[in-house]
Amino acid sequence: MTMKKICFPACLAFIAASFLTAPLALADGDHYTAVSNTAMSVTGDVWMDDFSITFENDESLEFSDLVADHFRVNGKKIPASLYRVKDPADPELQNGNALCGAGDVTYLANWALDDGMTAIAVFTGNRPPKSDQDMCALYTYEDPK
Repeated sequence: MTMKKICFPACLAFIAASFLTAPLALADGDHYTAVSNTAMSVTGDVWMDDFSITFENDESLEFSDLVADHFRVNGKKIPASLYRVKDPADPELQNGNALCGAGDVTYLANWALDDGMTAIAVFTGNRPPKSDQDMCALYTYEDPK
């Protein structure tokens, strides 16, 4: 048997396995451990980077762009990331709970909290939110180590 006959099937198997595991690659971002009751019961742990967020049940939202790098929380302007969701949705997550429950999520913001935690807020609406006042849900996570 020639080397080509041996290598070709092995290469095809590798390529097929790569495509089959591609959705799991989204979970390669920073791992955030759910700590708030809301996060534990709705999202579970999440994996997030500048391109998407993946929830514990493997549902995910892809971002189309970073809209802002500052955000108002409790009236104060703070460093934060505000992302536009590429395909707005309100995915069903843990225990049949929806991420927002009040319509499709169009924006997602995250920022650091003082105690080594991270907040993730989700929003509906056509315009980028300027503050946490219009969020439909807030989740708290332990920062990745």
